Amino acid sequence: MDGTLTENDLSHVIAADKANVWHHLVQHKPFETTDPRIIVEGKGMRVWDQNGKEYLDAVSGGVWTVNVGYGRESICNAVKDQLMKLCYFAQTAGSIPGALFAEKLIEKMPGMSRVYYTNSGSEANEKVFKMVRQIAHKKYDGKKTKILYRDRDYHGSTLATMSAGGQDERNAQYGPFAPDFVKVPHCMEYRKHELGLEHLSGADFGRAAADQIEEVILREGPETVGALCLEPITAGGGVIEAPEGYWPRVREICDKYDVLLHIDEVVCGVGRTGKWFGYQHFGIEPDFVTMAKGVASGYAAIACVVTTERVFDIFKEDASDPLAYFRDISTFGGCTAGPAAALANMQIIEDENLLENTTAMGAHMNARFHELQKKHAVIGDVRGKGLFQGIELVKDRDSKEPVAEADAQKVVADCGAQGVIIGVTNRSIPGRNNTLCFSPALIATKADIDTICDAVDVALTKVFG
Repeated sequence: MDGTLTENDLSHVIAADKANVWHHLVQHKPFETTDPRIIVEGKGMRVWDQNGKEYLDAVSGGVWTVNVGYGRESICNAVKDQLMKLCYFAQTAGSIPGALFAEKLIEKMPGMSRVYYTNSGSEANEKVFKMVRQIAHKKYDGKKTKILYRDRDYHGSTLATMSAGGQDERNAQYGPFAPDFVKVPHCMEYRKHELGLEHLSGADFGRAAADQIEEVILREGPETVGALCLEPITAGGGVIEAPEGYWPRVREICDKYDVLLHIDEVVCGVGRTGKWFGYQHFGIEPDFVTMAKGVASGYAAIACVVTTERVFDIFKEDASDPLAYFRDISTFGGCTAGPAAALANMQIIEDENLLENTTAMGAHMNARFHELQKKHAVIGDVRGKGLFQGIELVKDRDSKEPVAEADAQKVVADCGAQGVIIGVTNRSIPGRNNTLCFSPALIATKADIDTICDAVDVALTKVFG
């Protein structure tokens, strides 16, 4: 065949996919006897596969990305127009969309001032790690090189970001990893017994969970610790929101020991939680913020490191020193389509009041999930913020023993059969891949949320009775 497609015949596409494409996060053995799913088209909240089956997408492109929904003409036109004018020039020089999006982004981030463009969340986080290491050599005689990361958090798939990976199954078989990355405990109140803090709750637990970070700093030696890297809400590790008291104490600890605070907003950034960034719920000011997925809602590849002027100034203190500046480049950080799409994406969020919608629809989803919790004993915990919610499934509410991963996957499969795509923690935490994940686009309506929740209700009944 010559590859020509007809509207109703995608057999060549399917054959080409099976013969040549290596999918992400997928075991391919079943494709020897079955076909992979090909997503052909998207509009608003819905996508269609090669068989014409319609799905309500409750995970924004599978990995929390398509924040403003599919088929946005204004973003497509912005990208097209920019590509015709200038598709690329290395970020050693500036571009019009690069300058304008940086300006607009900084307006949303009081206290921050500089934007470094790159092409993926993993790479953005790795750039911060490099900045921290270079600062260690420039200011601390090469001693403050250690980077702390949190159990259950995820920061990317490169070897350096996996070195800061708090998900053991994601990391399995890929070591050895880079030195001087040190884990701190998670802050999940539902499983506080794992931390020896079962006697505490609320803000008392939050402060105590943060105190465990201080214990790690003191154990390692404050003079060796350069940065602390955290997700504002742990995503793939189980949709974990820190309790009250945690974040102010974290900032206090970082200030006390001269540790740079790096907030990884790759999932939460640009509206997912109901504010522009997740950390803005907690009244703290980071030293670094990284972002990717929702920055342009998947219409073009873009990721950013945003930092303060104080950090930026460290890299221009001595212009006579040939090693003084940040000697780094990200090739596709010079693509102009990314910031052009990001500008149009942010405009949609503003024009359509999507932050407010996210807050309202997130509250409705959370309430519906709590209703389901009363009906289904298998729901141990409901958590999240905005349109970023999780349901943890357990065999027994008293023991909190997780359901088998295969059973959680059955719920996902049944929702899919009903035409609703949801997520689940996958190859993340050994014995803890039991949290259903929901991140519908910020345009979700009450009817969309009800469709998602009704599908989960049916699936839980079918799988667990």
